[in-house]
Amino acid sequence: MRTDVSFFSNGLALAGHLHTPDVRAGHPLPTVVVIHPWGGVKEQTAGLYARRLTEHGFAALAFDAAHQGASEGEPHFLENPFQRAEDIKSAVSYLSTRKDVDPDRIGVLGISTGGGHALYAAVGDQRVRAVGTVSAACIGSLLRDGLGGGQDPAVFRKLVARAGLLRTDEALGEPALLEHIVPEEVDETTPDHLRQGHEYYRTARGGHLRSENAWVLRSVDQIAQYDSFVGIESLAPRPLLMVAGSAAATAYFSRTAVERAGEPQELFWIDGASHFDLYDKDEYVSLALAKLTSFFGEHLKRASAKGRVA
Repeated sequence: MRTDVSFFSNGLALAGHLHTPDVRAGHPLPTVVVIHPWGGVKEQTAGLYARRLTEHGFAALAFDAAHQGASEGEPHFLENPFQRAEDIKSAVSYLSTRKDVDPDRIGVLGISTGGGHALYAAVGDQRVRAVGTVSAACIGSLLRDGLGGGQDPAVFRKLVARAGLLRTDEALGEPALLEHIVPEEVDETTPDHLRQGHEYYRTARGGHLRSENAWVLRSVDQIAQYDSFVGIESLAPRPLLMVAGSAAATAYFSRTAVERAGEPQELFWIDGASHFDLYDKDEYVSLALAKLTSFFGEHLKRASAKGRVA
């Protein structure tokens, strides 16, 4: 069952879908906050994972981040990672006020850059009892270093300089400058990872009318100092599960994050899957969900009488 909900984050109203099991439970539920990727909305892969989690007895909240989808925030399509982390904490606050949610059994699941944001938020919010990621990535590293690393630092310095000029343009009344996230069109010269992104976001496969393949370019100066995995060592002893495809161009993010994280942590490989395969392809998503539901089932156990997770 899906319920449309709304909650506030830094004064902005965020639009969400709270997914719950079809058979009503007689007790507050363990709940997972599901975080969408860069450029995504709650109706896409985040909503798919949220719906599938309800089949295993969880409630799951998928929501549009501030400045994205049906949520408030101007300019629209601004990508502020620090606001993104605040949105996650605000989602946890909202869920903790609901009678049908057990506030001692809340976890987060982030997909792609949403996985990076989930980790960043959870490090600073101990109400989050367990963290899962799928195809995790850090938006800060992607822009600073390029996919896979090795980007000339001058490229990012130029982007940051341009972001400052764009702020001035907006102060003078110009509209925010938008750029595409994945190519609008592809051909034989398009890198495979971008081709896959186009196939998911810009076709009937995963496209959604509010996922417009746009971001505000001056977001760069808010992303400049951001690292999704800073302080990851202090997540422990809360558990971490990172799911990644063995063929994903972003797999190195999960590998290096798990190496830095404290115990308990696990990196679970989906053989042959690419980054975007784990968004919606059932043969891969089902494997990921089997692992995730086992993980959250173990670590979001029923709270004891003293209000602590047993």
